Amino acid sequence: MTFLAPLALALTALAVPVVLLYMLRLRRRDVPVSSTLLWAEVLRGQSANTPWQRLRRNWLLLLQLLILAALILALARPSVTVPTLTAGRTALLLDASASMNATDVLPSRFERARALALALIDTLGVSDTMAVIRVSAGPQVLMPYTSDHDQLRAAVQAAQAGTTGADWGSALTLAAAGAAGAEKFGMVIVGDGGLPADVGAVPADVRFVPVGASAENVAIAALAVAAVPGSGPQLYARLINYGTLSADVILSLRLDGTLFSAQPYTIQPGTVVNVTVDTLPANFHTVTAQLSRPAASTVPDYLSEDDSAYAVYNAASAGRVLLMTAQNRFLEQGFASLPGWTTFRGQLASGLPADPYDLYVFDGWLPSALPNGPLLIVNPPPGSITPLFSVGNIIKTPVTAASAAADARVAAVKVSAIHVRQYESISAPWATALITASDGGPLLLVGDYNGQRVAIIPFDLHDSDLPLQIAWPILLADLGQWYHAPRLIDLAAVEGLSAGQTLLLHPAPAADSVQVRTPAGKLNTLPVDQAALVYADTDQPGLYTVTSSKTGTLLQSETFAVNLFDPLESSIAPRTTLPIGQLASSSTPAAPDVGQREYWPWIALLALIVLALEWYVYHRGQGLPRLNRRRIVRF
Repeated sequence: MTFLAPLALALTALAVPVVLLYMLRLRRRDVPVSSTLLWAEVLRGQSANTPWQRLRRNWLLLLQLLILAALILALARPSVTVPTLTAGRTALLLDASASMNATDVLPSRFERARALALALIDTLGVSDTMAVIRVSAGPQVLMPYTSDHDQLRAAVQAAQAGTTGADWGSALTLAAAGAAGAEKFGMVIVGDGGLPADVGAVPADVRFVPVGASAENVAIAALAVAAVPGSGPQLYARLINYGTLSADVILSLRLDGTLFSAQPYTIQPGTVVNVTVDTLPANFHTVTAQLSRPAASTVPDYLSEDDSAYAVYNAASAGRVLLMTAQNRFLEQGFASLPGWTTFRGQLASGLPADPYDLYVFDGWLPSALPNGPLLIVNPPPGSITPLFSVGNIIKTPVTAASAAADARVAAVKVSAIHVRQYESISAPWATALITASDGGPLLLVGDYNGQRVAIIPFDLHDSDLPLQIAWPILLADLGQWYHAPRLIDLAAVEGLSAGQTLLLHPAPAADSVQVRTPAGKLNTLPVDQAALVYADTDQPGLYTVTSSKTGTLLQSETFAVNLFDPLESSIAPRTTLPIGQLASSSTPAAPDVGQREYWPWIALLALIVLALEWYVYHRGQGLPRLNRRRIVRF
């Protein structure tokens, strides 16, 4: 045993005044008496006034000397040399991925990892420093490099396990940055070893502390719902047994929160069971799948985070397009050939129908009041004046389409082959010209007017060769896709997201607020300060609801699902080595470093206990054996 602060032992000299205080006698003052019969007592009192007395055995003195000795010993910081995984500057990577919630090690793998990390902190030497990094969907530095054991322990104790996969590549890169300027640098990974195989090498000595004892786990690895042509919706699920024992499970399906079915399955170890359900009703929106074990099952399932899965079903529906035209076969046949649209033809003499439509097409005719919806206006009547636009002069000079804007709606249109005999001059400040004539006039105007998508073709299709070219159906298809109601969530998220994955939101142009409700009921509000918003709070698997609104009025509402679906997390079999770069980091290093373990906290605790005992003896004076029956001297 060594002392890290040996100079503190010099404080043992304080024991001398403590002992001297017990040897001093009380000095009495002289008092005259009225009788010589009391002279004998006076003489005895004078003999008692001597300044020193013989030291007697006293419990209070012994306890006070013991307290002093314990405090001095604690200040001297006694320590012993112990083997440790690393020394110098160390990056401690604490695995907080979903698999660390497994309960094969009680109370959980993460709690066990936290205990191992605390034990590792206790072995740090005086000159050693450590940083604590929590590894989950993104690495998080819980404590930068420090030698303060209390701060390191507090950081580890405050850490919690997550419900996502782990980004080990970013975590190792972040940890490797600590090697700069360090004479000796190392990494310690405490976890169950669920690292991907493509993790690159790091410039450090990496030690691995494994956690985990069993591989028994059955997971829902996939869940999807889709409409089958000619039939109703169909559900597909994949169940995988990652354990070593045959497992009986029950797969329950809930549609919009109501139990739909519960079927038992037996899954052999290391095998997959594919489940298909084609008896679903036509109308539902969300699916929740849940794995459970029969009451008689004796095979454990140590990880519950992958026993649930979620999916969203959006039934495909065709948009309703109303054609208001005298007789234009180019428009009729063009929209009839487009998928996703159902065409209706109105009568000009009857005016605009009262039923709502997803797209209004006006050819050479306009109603007295434009409907509130997407519009395609072809060859508007001369002299028309509306809140959206006004029609000026007719340009009767034949022109050729000269250029197209860099826009997806005309990217595939070969504009140079389009010829127009005459066109109208349109004034629409809110619109953008996507196709421009050789004389500079616009041949196609598009834009959003108060959240209303509008496109204007300022010429009669019969006065051009556009409908006779391949550019016509391409242009209609691109415009038709643009006219469809824009999705609030990114199309890539329709089939669901992985836990921790970011989501791109596209609020309506008129929206001033976007809110996301998490599976736990938490409501996150995002200000609409740009056309596309990034939402990253998707760590919790479940169903999320996104809404956009304007001054409190709901504009859009959509739901998306977040699932774990990570084989590195569901495969909970303990690992003994980690593949990092071309080397394997072993859990049993051949030459461990040397650290120090200090005992001053325990000694200080002993001093506190003895102090409480001394207080009790002083105030009670009973309860402990006495060496004599004389009264204890108090001062």
